[in-house]
Amino acid sequence: MLSAIDSYTIHRKAGDRKVRVGELSRRSGVAVPTIKYYLREGLLPPGTSTAANQADYSEEHLRRLRLVRALIDVGGVSVAGARAVIDALGDDSKGPLDLLGDAQAAVLPQRRPDRGTPGWRQARERVDGLIAERGWLIAPGSPTIDLVADALAACATLNLTEVVDNLDRYADTAASLAATEVRAVLDRPDPAGRMELVVAATVLGEALFGALRMLAHQHESAQQLGAAQLPSTASRPTSDSRVVGARVEGAGHGR
Repeated sequence: MLSAIDSYTIHRKAGDRKVRVGELSRRSGVAVPTIKYYLREGLLPPGTSTAANQADYSEEHLRRLRLVRALIDVGGVSVAGARAVIDALGDDSKGPLDLLGDAQAAVLPQRRPDRGTPGWRQARERVDGLIAERGWLIAPGSPTIDLVADALAACATLNLTEVVDNLDRYADTAASLAATEVRAVLDRPDPAGRMELVVAATVLGEALFGALRMLAHQHESAQQLGAAQLPSTASRPTSDSRVVGARVEGAGHGR
């Protein structure tokens, strides 16, 4: 259970204004019942008790509440995953690398393919080789190694050589982005801010990059197929294949 103040929360300044749960709800956009649920689940530290069934909350609670909502609503993290990350933020014994592991664990898919096949073992060996060739400092037991092998093995099963053969390009992009994110973390002056950014860059950065990649797919599909502009339906949530399919179908009708 979280204490009212932990290593993650920002130290209150003199005169920090306290608010009731109703105003906390108004300022955060989170319904009061949801806030109370987060309090019960330990996602928010308790407020300062003022009377029976009444408490005041500070800017710390507002900041924490916004982080929780971002993890769940944007990052797609489960309540249990968000609790694990929040607990890690309040653990003074954990450093940035430990926190990074907790944040990554929160976004790992729960389903696992068969990892006993010759194809999967071959994919895992390739991932191990890539790590060794690049000199990446990776914990031997990191579950993300297996995740890369999962994707490679699935691509090989589907004979997606175009993806498999570009593994180094994927790795180059990931390394460049990771260098930028880690430098941003180290450039933050306060330890609490650095720890928060580790979580945000891991969970929200994953969602951000995935969405940007989809946008880039739409652009490249239109550009490489010679489309002057996308159909109006492309503004709605759709898959890249449907965008490409729309262009190919249009080309077939002489448009």
